Parts: sequence; structure tokens; C-alpha cells
Amino acid sequence: MINMARQREAFIFDLNGTMIDDMAYHVKAWHTILQALGADLSYEKVKEECYGKNHELLERVFPNRFSPEEKDRMSLEKEKGYQLAFRPHLKLIAGLQEVLEWAKTQGIPMAIGSAAIRFNIDFVLDGLQIRDYFDAIVSADDVVKSKPDPETFLKSAALLGTEPATCIVFEDAPKGVEAAENAGMRSLVLTTMHPEADFTAYRNIIGFAKDYNDPAIGGLMMK
Repeated sequence: MINMARQREAFIFDLNGTMIDDMAYHVKAWHTILQALGADLSYEKVKEECYGKNHELLERVFPNRFSPEEKDRMSLEKEKGYQLAFRPHLKLIAGLQEVLEWAKTQGIPMAIGSAAIRFNIDFVLDGLQIRDYFDAIVSADDVVKSKPDPETFLKSAALLGTEPATCIVFEDAPKGVEAAENAGMRSLVLTTMHPEADFTAYRNIIGFAKDYNDPAIGGLMMK
């Protein structure tokens, strides 16, 4: 059991797959769009590509094919499709509400550091009425380079006024854990979309959890 209460100064949360269990809906939305555009990609291959900014994903699959304006249009189309499909299932991952409430009472600064656009972050924060828990938000719109570049998490720490080494990053994706490692931060992994075996390359992981009721997070609220 990890007693993070004795080693933390700030928490940074990824959003998709970390706060809400929605990554399958993102993958499905992208798979539908990419197939319609002529990409012969399996669901599993699309899942591998689901990291970073939407423009970056489109560029990886279709190098130099679309203009920025076309990418904007397809990105918004994808997010609207995702939101429509996921809205009936919108809820926090089990146990997270209690963790947020506890951290708030302890005065632990918290940020969201996500590759999602503000349109999607607002969909979650306002839909679940949890905006007041967070002292800073860094979205895809706020950075030049997305994960695995450390910019998202370093900017989150700067906005919180904390040093990177004091931050614990909650993540669900290998590229996100890599970004945390590149930022000099520890990471706790939610295994909502990827098994532990997908994270063997990283040395900054302090634990794995299936949700926020998992014993790996139990030490968080011991004080």
C-alpha cells in the first residue's frame, strides 16, 4: 500500500481514461472517421494512435493530406460524435469523487493536464460539476507539444506553483506516463484501457489501480 499522503504536494490528473472511463468511445469515434477517410486500420491500431492532439493523430495516419482547417473540422466532428455516444455514461471512475473531496480538504493543489481540447474538458467538468476541485487546467489548446512531451505536465506544475518532483500524475496511457517521466514526475497508473504489461518501459510508476477504490490508492487517505 502506498502512503502518498506523506510524499505528495500536488496531484495532476489526465482526463480521458483516468477520471472518466471513456477511452473506448474515443477509439470507436476515431475508428469510424478514419475508416470513412480510407484508412485500413484495425480497432487495435487506432487504439495505439489515440494519444496527443487530434491534429497530430490525423497527421500520423494521413501525412500531409489535410489542411489545418480540415483537421479542425474533423476534430470537432469526432468530438461531437464521442460526446453524443458517451453522454449517457458520463460519470467519474469509482472512488475518484472521494479522493477529490479528501484532497480538497487537505489543501492539496490539483490540476488537469490533458491532451483533450477544452471542448471535451468542459463537457466533463461542467457535466459532472467538478470544476471547483481544480486549481489549473492545461489542455491541448494550451501547449505546443503534446504527450509524451513533458510540456503539459510542466505547465500544470508551474500553474500550481509546485516543483515537478513533488507532483503525482494520475495517468492511464503509456505516452502519458512517458510524459510524466520526462517531466521528472511520479505516476500512478489507472488500468482502464492498458494492462500493466504495457508500462514496463517506465521507472516513474509508483503503483497501478483499476479504480480509485483500489488498495494501491488506499494509503492516499490514511491521514
